[in-house]
Amino acid sequence: MSHPQTRPSMGVLGLNAAGDQFRLERYSASEALSPFIKHYWIVQWNLEQNDSYWQHVVPNPCANLVVEQGKTFFYGPGKEKFSYLLKGSGIVFGVKFRPGGLYPFVNKELSELTEGPIEVETVLGIPGSELEELVLAHRDSDRGMIHVVEQLLAERLPPYDDQITLVNQIIDYAAGNQGITKVEQVCESFDINIRRLQRLFAKYVGVNPKSVIRLFRLQNAAEAMDLGQAQDLAGLSVELGYHDQAHFSKDFKAVVGRSPEQYLSGVIS
Repeated sequence: MSHPQTRPSMGVLGLNAAGDQFRLERYSASEALSPFIKHYWIVQWNLEQNDSYWQHVVPNPCANLVVEQGKTFFYGPGKEKFSYLLKGSGIVFGVKFRPGGLYPFVNKELSELTEGPIEVETVLGIPGSELEELVLAHRDSDRGMIHVVEQLLAERLPPYDDQITLVNQIIDYAAGNQGITKVEQVCESFDINIRRLQRLFAKYVGVNPKSVIRLFRLQNAAEAMDLGQAQDLAGLSVELGYHDQAHFSKDFKAVVGRSPEQYLSGVIS
């Protein structure tokens, strides 16, 4: 079984500076699970005794299984910036499902699972504490942790749902085309009416298509700033399809927690 390592993608804010504070690895899923799983991710840190570091992540339209000591749950897609305080030493193992990929495992609309954590036992049939023990017993081996989780998921592998393919085609299209700023553009490209698109996203994704489009635009903005490619914020807002900079700033602050000017100057909290 092969798990080729994949390059970290968008979502982690200030990734260049963050790389000095922790180890972030991402691995592809096996062939049998890859239709449902985007990748496995591992964050590990070992800071000096009195040091701490806040890491911030922009939300995305993916559900996750997070394995951490005392905090092991499934989580639906988030709607705003997620912040995590790193202290001392620790490790977190995660499974990022493809958009719609968790639905066949839970058989429940993802829009019902976005308000809080989901107990592991309701999906995998074992308590979260037991999953922690099984996975973190291999904390010194990325491949070992992946093997444990893959085995559990493979034993509960549901039939594939073709609607997941459509959902991912739509989301990949929105992510890869900066010119997509309205839901109507997606509907036209996929010959689908707005009501059906909204029902599809409520069932399989958990957040509405308008929010997903906005998240991708703001991720693109944050990434451009991280790479030093966005000194002109007015120009960036136009490039991302905003009619004015004020609207862009309002959206950016709502998701990232700071204005574009503050983010550009390195202030995130």
